Amino acid sequence: METKPNLIDGQWVTSTDSILNVNPSNLSEPIGEYSLATPEQVGEAVAAARRALPAWAATTTQVRSDLLLKTAIELLDRKVELGELVSREAGKTRADGIGEVVRAAQIFQFFSGEAVRYGGDNLPSVRPGIGIQTSREPVGVVSVITPWNFPIAIAAWKLGPALAFGNTVVFKPSEETPAIAWELIDILKRNGLPAGVVNLLIGKGAVVGQALTEGVDAITFTGSVRVGREIATRAVANMARVQLEMGGKNPLVILDDAQLNVAVECAVNGSFFSAGQRCTASSRLIVTDKIYDRFVDALLTRMQSLKVGPSLSDGIDIGPVINQRQLDTIQGYIEIGKNEGARLLAGGELVDAATPGFFMKPALMAGTNDMRINREEVFGPFASVIRASDYEEALALANDTQFGLSSGICTTSHKYATHFRMNVKSGLTMVNLATAGLDYHVPFGGRNGSSYGPREQGKMAVDFYTISKTAYVSYE
Repeated sequence: METKPNLIDGQWVTSTDSILNVNPSNLSEPIGEYSLATPEQVGEAVAAARRALPAWAATTTQVRSDLLLKTAIELLDRKVELGELVSREAGKTRADGIGEVVRAAQIFQFFSGEAVRYGGDNLPSVRPGIGIQTSREPVGVVSVITPWNFPIAIAAWKLGPALAFGNTVVFKPSEETPAIAWELIDILKRNGLPAGVVNLLIGKGAVVGQALTEGVDAITFTGSVRVGREIATRAVANMARVQLEMGGKNPLVILDDAQLNVAVECAVNGSFFSAGQRCTASSRLIVTDKIYDRFVDALLTRMQSLKVGPSLSDGIDIGPVINQRQLDTIQGYIEIGKNEGARLLAGGELVDAATPGFFMKPALMAGTNDMRINREEVFGPFASVIRASDYEEALALANDTQFGLSSGICTTSHKYATHFRMNVKSGLTMVNLATAGLDYHVPFGGRNGSSYGPREQGKMAVDFYTISKTAYVSYE
């Protein structure tokens, strides 16, 4: 099997070490072998990005816009092929894989417009004879570090604005999902990406992580809290701008007056679809007394209809989790919950499918908010249902977490929906919708332990990827 290389300064380069990418739905199916970057190659990539920065920053906005638009068009043209590749390496259903490629295309298309739309202001001075102009300039060389759960969508919402606003990039995707990242960079390169503007480095964080924080002007990272905090510490020491998205323990509140079918579908979608491997997943289902038993019974019935199996099989609702380590982690949390006194209401069993893979039935436990299963991110098809006496207690439980990414409420009360939206401590909130599921043209991010730094996506992305300059001009 040919080893796919990394891209440094416009050249495809290999190293002495590589990683075999395997389908988590079929462990006997290798997807490809990919060269693993070394810390020295990271340094070379940063230097290449630094050399390429002046020319790329000086290109017209139309050149940058055209590159992003061509990339979007090719992604749409190849959405089935590339979507199935996402499904094969990340374990998503076929519909989810294709949908993610379409979303990536939409993001590149959006930022192709932003490339020619962003700018500054002409403002009057408070002093006579003086004019003021504000403008935005590229922040510089950006380290882009992306996770495996949305391997092309998250890459798009970081690479898109970075390139649109004139920055150069050192890009490290997760080593769990190198194939779609390699294809994306190959598309950019064939559509006119200049040498050194984006450098692709497939590598393990433990090996190349520190090098990715050195010599750069900004770091954007999506991943775990532990790694995010380490990156933040290094970034501050190097005076680099930092943007972190680090997961959540998201509550879905279900009030007595909720429409039961709506609440159940919100819970199933938010908790279990995409195998629960979404940082916006509904991992805490907080249900008030009068509807609690009916909701749990209806949810258990709905869970019985969910089909788990190979990601590209027809009729599958949930594919595998990403790897054995993650499967073991989820199984471990089920045991932790039992030891703390939580009840396993359904699921959690491993599934024997037509092909060997990391399959498990979605698990639902009943517990209290102080248990570890409700304090720590599990990141799998796993949720806990928590009883609350009334809306006020439900809101308090929702806010009792170190995280603050997404939240949701199911209710027919405009009063409670409005109060929840205004008082829940999260960056995203949903009313009668699943906590997962986002648009690409609006800000994304959380608070507390979920996020740090400026928001991602939409028009607000310009705040991270550019530096504002204010110029005073004398008219005399």
